[in-house]
Amino acid sequence: MNLGNNIRRCRFNRNEISQEALAEAIGVTRQTIHSIEKGKYIPSTLLAFKIAKFFELNVEEVFYLIDDQTKKYACLLLTI
Repeated sequence: MNLGNNIRRCRFNRNEISQEALAEAIGVTRQTIHSIEKGKYIPSTLLAFKIAKFFELNVEEVFYLIDDQTKKYACLLLTI
């Protein structure tokens, strides 16, 4: 299984906030946000909660599981 995310969509919905601005707000680098968005880095539980809290969403609204074998989402993607 892989971890997918809606961070880019969340940033767009929040007045198109930049990766840099999000990173500064939660205390990480822009490269960390970029890597999470691209699925190259899986955030810690604490970081996932910080990102969700920034957007005033539940963690499940920002992150979701993808089943590698069937490529089906393990949870329903919510429209943000």
